[in-house]
Amino acid sequence: MAASRKSHQTTAPTIEELIQRLEELTSQIENPDTGLENSIALYEEGLSVAGECRKRLQDNRKKLETINPDQAAAQPEKPAKPAKPEPPKPADLFGMES
Repeated sequence: MAASRKSHQTTAPTIEELIQRLEELTSQIENPDTGLENSIALYEEGLSVAGECRKRLQDNRKKLETINPDQAAAQPEKPAKPAKPEPPKPADLFGMES
């Protein structure tokens, strides 16, 4: 019965799969044939996927700090946050001048 239960469970995508999805979303958004509404929906999905990537990376960093606390002590707690980029303007998405 445990084997049949496993076949019905979905596995979470790997970090590599999430990054691949971000690349796909970027490509679709950059395509001028995508349309504004669809581009916005893709952008929202991208924000969600990027958030999941960030969470996974933070969780894995914590695991590594537990495994090797001496190395973690030599590293800064948190890297400096880069300036938050402004979201692209709709005109920029479609190569139009505003």
